[in-house]
Amino acid sequence: MKTPDNLTELAGAADPVTGRFTAPFQHLADRLSLSGEPSWLLALRQAGLAAFAATGLPTTQDEDWRFTNLAPLRQFEFTPTLGQSPVDIPTEALDGLAFHELDAARLVFVDGHYAPALSSPPAEESGFEIRPLSEALAAEPGTLERELAGHAALEGAPFTALNQAYFTDGALVRVAAGRELAKPLHVLFVSSGTRPGLAVHPRNLILIGDGAAATIIEHYVGLQEQATLTNAVTELVVGDGARVEHLRFQEEAVSAFHFGMLRLRQGRESNVSAHSISLGARIFRHHVDPTLEGERTECVLNGLYLARGRQLADHHMVVDHARPNGASHEYFNGILADQARGVFHGRILVRPGAQKTDAKQTNKNILLSDDAQVNTKPQLEIYADDVKCTHGATIGQLDPDSIFYLRARGIPLETARRMLVHSFAGEITDRIRYAPAREEVDEIVWDWLEALEQVHIGRRDGSDEPVPA
Repeated sequence: MKTPDNLTELAGAADPVTGRFTAPFQHLADRLSLSGEPSWLLALRQAGLAAFAATGLPTTQDEDWRFTNLAPLRQFEFTPTLGQSPVDIPTEALDGLAFHELDAARLVFVDGHYAPALSSPPAEESGFEIRPLSEALAAEPGTLERELAGHAALEGAPFTALNQAYFTDGALVRVAAGRELAKPLHVLFVSSGTRPGLAVHPRNLILIGDGAAATIIEHYVGLQEQATLTNAVTELVVGDGARVEHLRFQEEAVSAFHFGMLRLRQGRESNVSAHSISLGARIFRHHVDPTLEGERTECVLNGLYLARGRQLADHHMVVDHARPNGASHEYFNGILADQARGVFHGRILVRPGAQKTDAKQTNKNILLSDDAQVNTKPQLEIYADDVKCTHGATIGQLDPDSIFYLRARGIPLETARRMLVHSFAGEITDRIRYAPAREEVDEIVWDWLEALEQVHIGRRDGSDEPVPA
């Protein structure tokens, strides 16, 4: 089959880098057509490619990207894993990974492909559907036509469009009305790093029925230091009166690139807590896009980003209050060392008629070096007159008085610094409701801080260790 209007050729002529991303599509589309993908899915992929080709990779001339320079990404040529054979990795490769010992159902994907030998899905039960998206598309493609890619908009979202063109697999979760997942679901995406230039586009579709409840952990990890690309989209639809806790944990290689989208739609009187914890990737960008579609809806968004070397961590969100009596609370903390950079762009949108909205947005950052940098831009856009909305941002270094207080009680300098920074991170991690995951994340953050301090001690002792890329 042919791509409409020769999109791949036009994109390549307009921008060679954009052309490198669109060029593989023609070959893949021909293969998928022969593989039996439904015609509506092929059309969906073409629409995604068209949207990406129309804009290409964003630049700092785009307002939403002016603090996130993708020049390092443009240096590489990435090949999508769609249509490629899965990579086999041994089960012991997962030993020691975060959440691996949790009592949870587990779906594992390696380089974008489902790995049944590494997974432990829940037993089939009426009212629940938890399986790989690819499996559902092969067995019952018609049941997904309305929902898949029906919530994440493509306009102004080039990486979402790219995901729609090239997505391979991901988790399909359906929880029927009034049901509750007995155990958390751990969805693990592993980047094998077997070779540089792999591009993976996971797609998750999570549908939580009215009055239902679920805890879901979405986890991204890299096994080797390679320049890979992960571009993930999660569509989360929460019914009336439902309760969901969603934890997104990203710890890919610091040479990798990671882009993510969480598109959230909430029904009346529902409650969602969504946490984003980021430690890895050379450039990390997470776009959170919740819409509070029903009255008396509550949405809590928490974020913690840790960056060192020349990492860049970027959170971008628009919280859309569409109905009255909604509440949203966003708390994002950043800890940056060396020449790392952080970006936070948060907007609260209160639509006409969304009276009695209660919205709060806070972004706080600690800079552990003189060269670290943060750009933060909290915003309020309000079209109703009976609301309570606040926002604020802080950027600073560790309080010398607090360090002195701890040292005066016999605590060494490095330990005192770690304690203060860990307490700052705890403002976010303590909000994770599922205790086993909270405790594990808390331990990982402490280990990250301890490793960072050891590197800095080495430098003060005369080490010439270079700052990581």
